[in-house]
Amino acid sequence: MFRHSSRFLTRAATSTMRWRRPFSSTDLPAESVADSKFAEAWTKAIPNVDPPKTPSAFMTPRPPTPSSIPSKLTVNFVLPYSSELSGKEVDMVIIPATTGQMGVLPGHVATIAELKPGVLSVHEGNDVNKYFVSGGFAFVHSNSYADIIAIEAVPLDHIDPNLVQKGLTEFTQKLSTASTDVEKAEAQIGVDVHSALNAALTG
Repeated sequence: MFRHSSRFLTRAATSTMRWRRPFSSTDLPAESVADSKFAEAWTKAIPNVDPPKTPSAFMTPRPPTPSSIPSKLTVNFVLPYSSELSGKEVDMVIIPATTGQMGVLPGHVATIAELKPGVLSVHEGNDVNKYFVSGGFAFVHSNSYADIIAIEAVPLDHIDPNLVQKGLTEFTQKLSTASTDVEKAEAQIGVDVHSALNAALTG
């Protein structure tokens, strides 16, 4: 029964769900028309089993793109284990993108940027909070929202310069004596991260 139902649902989904949602869209409806059609098709094929929820059922709608550029940029800055900033309104953020330092102001064009080890600066009036991030991604939306996801991050003033210098020396020595590709790759990553830390502290 399920084998025949899956074929029916595939045909129904193909005919009724020919729609596209841009990946960078910021106006996400709570429930799309396509989802309701999918549920109808599922109910006809398997009436005794509740239809599964689609991803859009778990998405909360973002505020619509304003007609005028707001005065503040709303930032969400999260790590796998904590949230550093949640809905924080700031003047600007500067992110360490792989293509170079990128300043993000209110009204910035929608962008996805990969982060490299470096300093993330959050500007709010005369206050500037700096974090060292090891990598991640930044999603800048057209409605002046920015979502920054980092693997690791630490406030810059919490870093010990002596430990950074020690680590840089150790990884530089490991790189010069590495004999396998894996050892070279691991040592190079250590050199890159500690060099970025050193540049952040001395720059």
